[in-house]
Amino acid sequence: MRDDAQELRLNALLERFKEDSGEYRDLAVPDHPEAKRRALRSLMNIRMPRPMDGATLRLQDEYLGERAREKGAVEVGDIPTVAERYASDVPFAGKLSLWQGDITRLAVDAIVNAANSQMLGCFVPMHTCIDNCIHTFAGVQLRAECWRRMEALRERFGADYEQPTAVPMLTDAYNLPAKKVIHVVGPIVEGPLTDAHERQLAECYRNTLDLCAENGLRTVAFCCISTGVFRFPAPRAAQIAVATVQDWLAVHPGRMDRVVFNVFKDADRELYEALFSGGMRKK
Repeated sequence: MRDDAQELRLNALLERFKEDSGEYRDLAVPDHPEAKRRALRSLMNIRMPRPMDGATLRLQDEYLGERAREKGAVEVGDIPTVAERYASDVPFAGKLSLWQGDITRLAVDAIVNAANSQMLGCFVPMHTCIDNCIHTFAGVQLRAECWRRMEALRERFGADYEQPTAVPMLTDAYNLPAKKVIHVVGPIVEGPLTDAHERQLAECYRNTLDLCAENGLRTVAFCCISTGVFRFPAPRAAQIAVATVQDWLAVHPGRMDRVVFNVFKDADRELYEALFSGGMRKK
């Protein structure tokens, strides 16, 4: 059934973002809802952080709120623990979960974004990376907040400041069902995997959990940090992710209620399932 109100929002937003872009104000878009959604997302993706009028932001929030309802939020209580799902007896099986799907649907205290060192999201229109998806469905306010935070850091550390690897940044989540987003830059593997890469990846998980504890965030969903364009081998990344989280939980009893390992691809799900069933060991 067609949602006429949502279609009107989409049409109005597309015209406002076209005008806001300047360069693409005369962009011709086919008269089809999916083409319009793709065009709007692309205009959001390429938009530099700058002020936008309140009426447009309210309209964007209504539109994205409806998109979130269409996709459906997934609560922590809807996700079984690995103890429940796999009858696993790995350490902290009652606090760990594996969930496959779109991380922007998760209604947890914080979702983790695999960011780049500029901390402004992905500017490639319609790119499928998690950074692009999170910024798209949070809304343009997220990029604006990241820019303000980075400007403050540049004033402190110099104009060339970039976010260091494994140093997480906490922001609001805006139109996402999660309460917060934690952005973290993972290690980039440009040659053979090294001990330094592995230490940095472990620090991403450890420092993110520290940040959660400092801010009273008790449920968090981790994406597969660094395994995409940053080229960290996925099997080893999964081992480090699970071991680091288990070690942190052992040292900080009672600080987290649930840690969700979010995967999108079947291959990544199988890696975590093997770990939770005891089927994969470091060689």
